[in-house]
Amino acid sequence: MKRQVFFSFHYSEDVWRVGQVRNMGIVESQRLFSDNGWEKVRLKSESAIKAWIDSEMKMRSCVVVLIGNKTASRKWVQYEIEQAWKLGKGIVGIYIHNLANSNGEQASKGHNPFDDFCIDKTFNYIAHHSLPADANEIQLSSICTAYNPDWLTSEYVYNDIKKNIERLIENAILTRNRYPK
Repeated sequence: MKRQVFFSFHYSEDVWRVGQVRNMGIVESQRLFSDNGWEKVRLKSESAIKAWIDSEMKMRSCVVVLIGNKTASRKWVQYEIEQAWKLGKGIVGIYIHNLANSNGEQASKGHNPFDDFCIDKTFNYIAHHSLPADANEIQLSSICTAYNPDWLTSEYVYNDIKKNIERLIENAILTRNRYPK
């Protein structure tokens, strides 16, 4: 059975690359918005956007953060990572910068978004800051994988992701299950 996953990504920069991953047919996912659909959601209030994200995420077992050049800085990606942890979802990142976009262009590698969060080991809460505040905190990047298919050509990156995405998702779910909800 295919896993239900929520793809988190920077829409305007990476929707083409995300489409390639989604269309591999290995996992079930939420619908991707057409440009017009995204404009409707984006123009709604913050509470409406959060409600949509929360609703979509409820039905998923894992959040796959598809990491492009600017993904880590996106407000909604940060919200999705935080919510995924709070809801007990598996979280995994996959770098997609070397997948070609619709113009055949690759991008430079982006920052690991998991470096910007810390988890309290005692109370299991997530905080949006990059350095542990004390000995009870660890960086989310030490828990969640940010997989980098280290190939130079888009075709090899695509094949690498396709070969490994199921294992990455399953490992993310197992890892998350080691921490209380």
